[in-house]
Amino acid sequence: MYEYASDEETVRYVFDKHQSLEHTKNSIAEYFMKAPIGKFAIEHKKLGKMIGTIDIRVFFEHKTAEIGYTLNKDFWGQGYMTEAANALLQLAFEMLELEKVYAIHDVENPASGKVMLRLGMQKEGVLRRHRIHKGKSIDTAIYGILREEYFRNKEIY
Repeated sequence: MYEYASDEETVRYVFDKHQSLEHTKNSIAEYFMKAPIGKFAIEHKKLGKMIGTIDIRVFFEHKTAEIGYTLNKDFWGQGYMTEAANALLQLAFEMLELEKVYAIHDVENPASGKVMLRLGMQKEGVLRRHRIHKGKSIDTAIYGILREEYFRNKEIY
């Protein structure tokens, strides 16, 4: 994780760059180990190497979930994130029987939006100055896919 978490280009839109291996270890303990349900490492099988993370935050009272992800820039554009996120969509709709899954991204990071489109999500809008990231107020795009859309897309492919 430290390999990509310490790379500014990889984490530019997600979190502050890790300054040390100790920072990464603390992040793993505080975020991943403290509440591990729904948080996954993405491993490159052939290399036996962790190349990213993906998580799903389920809101059972609303039958919805949000997914978020980070991927080592050396593996961008190769379909790994789409594969991992599709597995979470399958979990959300086929096992948890949720009604909607959504994801957000900084509007300055359109590549993340392209992943969302490949998942069958639709752009629902832009939340203007929605959050502060690295000291800057940013616009956030939101994409979503409904249960019936997921199953319709599954029939097509």
